[in-house]
Amino acid sequence: MIHQIVRRSHVDDSHLPDTLSPLLKQIYASRGAKAQECELSLGQLLKPDTMAGLTLAAEIIADAMADNKHILIMGDFDADGATSTSVCMLALRMMAAQKVDYLIPNRFDFGYGLSPEIVQVAQRKGAQLLITVDNGISSIEGVEAAKALGMQVVITDHHLPGKELPNADAIVNPNQVDCGFASKAIAGVGVAFYLMSALRAELRGRNWYQKHDIIEPNLAQLLDIVALGTVADVVPLDNNNRILVEMGLKRVRAGRCRVGITALLEVAKRTPSRVVASDFGFTVGPRLNAAGRLDEMALGVETLLCEDVIQARRMAAQLDSLNMERRELEQEMQQEALKSLNSLTLDTASLPWGIALFQADWHQGVIGILASRIKDKYHRPVIAFADAGKGEIKGSARSIKGLHMRDLLELINSRHPGMILKFGGHAMAAGLSMRGDDFPAFSDAYDQAIRDTIEPELLTGEYLSDGELTPNELTMAVATELRHAGPWGQAFAEPLFDGHFKIIQQRIVGEKHLKLVLETECGRVMLDAIAFNVDLQTWPDASIQHAKLVYKLDVNEFRGNQSLQLLIEQIEAV
Repeated sequence: MIHQIVRRSHVDDSHLPDTLSPLLKQIYASRGAKAQECELSLGQLLKPDTMAGLTLAAEIIADAMADNKHILIMGDFDADGATSTSVCMLALRMMAAQKVDYLIPNRFDFGYGLSPEIVQVAQRKGAQLLITVDNGISSIEGVEAAKALGMQVVITDHHLPGKELPNADAIVNPNQVDCGFASKAIAGVGVAFYLMSALRAELRGRNWYQKHDIIEPNLAQLLDIVALGTVADVVPLDNNNRILVEMGLKRVRAGRCRVGITALLEVAKRTPSRVVASDFGFTVGPRLNAAGRLDEMALGVETLLCEDVIQARRMAAQLDSLNMERRELEQEMQQEALKSLNSLTLDTASLPWGIALFQADWHQGVIGILASRIKDKYHRPVIAFADAGKGEIKGSARSIKGLHMRDLLELINSRHPGMILKFGGHAMAAGLSMRGDDFPAFSDAYDQAIRDTIEPELLTGEYLSDGELTPNELTMAVATELRHAGPWGQAFAEPLFDGHFKIIQQRIVGEKHLKLVLETECGRVMLDAIAFNVDLQTWPDASIQHAKLVYKLDVNEFRGNQSLQLLIEQIEAV
């Protein structure tokens, strides 16, 4: 699908410092950056005192530590959940908690969140205080089960709450109605980090460190993990999240990060000293996620907790193997899904507004990635379902800009009570479960709800471009400046440009990637470029000598050498 190119309007950038290049000033200004946001530092982080429930939660945990209670961290099976769990485990150990452990539910046996069934497992482990991370805000029954067994429960989460909140001893979630914390986009790992910071202050007030003859810990040591979880969860990079990510990346570049993260970067063939946010998002995050998707996320947590370099490399290799297995599964499922769609007459008029797909042998751990791939291809909101046993199916949804997926599921649920058994999530991603027999009726209801909610213009994909670069700007110096001007990510998009180029050479590499040598139309600059996963029915084609590109400037690293390369997002023959 060829997306239309929309160029960003020129905006006033006079409020930004003149130490920035004119190009970077305009890029920053177009993303709404304020002057003080150009220099990211820990001192600019939002203060924790506006996060509702934080003080109470810290007091409960400090009391549990003083009473030597068994504290159990209840994590989630994705990268945000693994990093959140790791941050709490490491921080509590640094603060001399005597009895602390973690539990990540196997998604295929226990599903998502703090369920009554996983509470039984927690009881067998001797848990007296449960701390959920990256989950729990919708676990009404699970919290009741824990309370009935005499456990205390502290919920930390960032997902949108429902109408009813669990009856926990404390809830920390910036998306609660009564929470004044300004960063509503913070990831679960960010919430966990803030809680551990509040706990550190609470213990300081109790003279805990002197009593236990330990040095008050520097929690900045954990920012590499916070950065990884924040980027991997694809939350919007508001200023607070950008600070957390940038400070974590600086630790990695300086060689002061967890050996597990270094091992994951190495197995992904990334150089730690030159790491950027996209390395976390596209290489480390997927490998960490693979454990939760196909196996047990405990492997991911143990990699992050590991202190031994050799063991960390061994576990990183296991995660890499799982990721390759995940990619093979995903490709098979994607081919099957595309076959189903290709049975339709694939034009704009006949495609459903909302695509719902189900196949009984699809793997639950990969349907989210599948939904994302199909969404990218057709620019339609997609839900992919897999069999969950006992007559139920589970779906993973991915949305498009302008359609809030969780709110859409809420609308369907209100129109068809009982059709959806459980749902939750964010604007761009959500999950749900339902009876398999209801899938055909749900598909129709889903499509109709989308038609009633958005305008058809939103179904036209677009690239938001920062404009055309001059030949003088197509340089390594500019590419390096942009690379280090991040962190770039969700809602603080990496610079994207467009322009016309002459094609000098073209060939396929790696079976489906188009490698190009280009020349600017004026003939002044020769450039290398690559387009991944091209349509092999169209490319390569020697008769095509000019193309309109949407691209990013990239610093390509190969065998220790660096060179300028265009990363092509869209190529259109002209």
